[in-house]
Amino acid sequence: MFDIVIDPTSQRVASDGLPEELDDMEPGLFLAAMLSSIEVADLSGYDRVVVLRAHQKMVNHHQARLYEAMASIEDHCADLFDGDTEIAYLAASAEIRCALNLTRRAADQELDLAQTLRQRLPNVWDTLVEGTLDVRRVRTITEGTDHLSAETAREVVDLILEPAAGWTTGQIAARLRKLCIQADPEEAKDRYEDAVDGRHIELRPNEAGTANLGGYDLPPDQAARVMSRINRIAESLRVDGETRTIDQLRADVFLDLLDGGKLAMTGKRGIVDLHVDLETLTRLSKHPGDLAGYGPVIADIARQVAESRQRQQWRWRVANQTGEIIDHGITRRRPTATQRRHVEIHHPTCVAIGCRAPATTSDMDHTQPWAQAGPTRTTNLNPVCAHDHYVRHQAGWTYQRAANGDHIWTSRLGHTYRRRRDPP
Repeated sequence: MFDIVIDPTSQRVASDGLPEELDDMEPGLFLAAMLSSIEVADLSGYDRVVVLRAHQKMVNHHQARLYEAMASIEDHCADLFDGDTEIAYLAASAEIRCALNLTRRAADQELDLAQTLRQRLPNVWDTLVEGTLDVRRVRTITEGTDHLSAETAREVVDLILEPAAGWTTGQIAARLRKLCIQADPEEAKDRYEDAVDGRHIELRPNEAGTANLGGYDLPPDQAARVMSRINRIAESLRVDGETRTIDQLRADVFLDLLDGGKLAMTGKRGIVDLHVDLETLTRLSKHPGDLAGYGPVIADIARQVAESRQRQQWRWRVANQTGEIIDHGITRRRPTATQRRHVEIHHPTCVAIGCRAPATTSDMDHTQPWAQAGPTRTTNLNPVCAHDHYVRHQAGWTYQRAANGDHIWTSRLGHTYRRRRDPP
């Protein structure tokens, strides 16, 4: 045994910058000591972001060790109770609940996650130790695969573990849903049918005196179409003098439609933006489809949506094995400009970092701003949702489209982030 002694003052960083290797350092004792010596207020805006990432890396690392300790408590309880796993779990959960001042349910959830990471998905626990994934994304992965067998879950997780470090929880969840459908199409179909059988409406009172009204386990294509119609009507009400926010307008439209008000007979039917491959449509495969703004759906639902919309507008695109669009078209007269259609086909969602808003509801943004002589050409147009469009122009962000279709964004503080092109 030996002792390690680190004097944090010996590692104090000057106010003119950080060590270049800080962003690449592995979490551990040395990184913790270095971070404890840094005065964030003395740093540039750019360096403050570097320190932010380093602290998050250390938090992830300590979370992994926390879950390791929780699992070890249950191991010790199993020894105390002669291998009785049920009593050992109850004893360990109670110990964790009291030690950390948690509710009984919270203690159970934390212990369950600890054991899932150790026994079912050890590779995910490794990423937490390394600091590359945080608990939010780890939970998304464990919860998104808990219906699969352990072997299948590991196979699915192995496909996303590396890129997941650059994805949001929403992107991870959507990719997992698709991979889970591909891994076991029949199981996905059975789960879908069981869930739809249990569809229901709930009305819940809130402490503020308001109420929540929602539909659960609804067919996704119908839910997406209804939401699209609500959005369209809400947008049409945003005229001069209207003081309600878009969320308030959506809520009012929702109630008015259900209550049989004047909006019930107005507005066009909602649009369903479905992405599905030809093999699935022709029943040669069971690849999942994708509803923009919702996410992956099983093959049966994709085919049902397609068959019920034969008389409506269809946009098609042909991609090679690398995902490059080599041809595209439309089955009837387009309702939008040719340029917008071209951009939406190549970029189905907002191109901002982590955003999944459908291109069909996004703004057409000039990469080189029109006010700066940016041409209105498809090579200079990208779908950017209203929120990220506002951020781009008001918060000083810029972006460029790379040759491979990726979008590289640069923040006002000087950091660059890459939004990789969505796979076909």
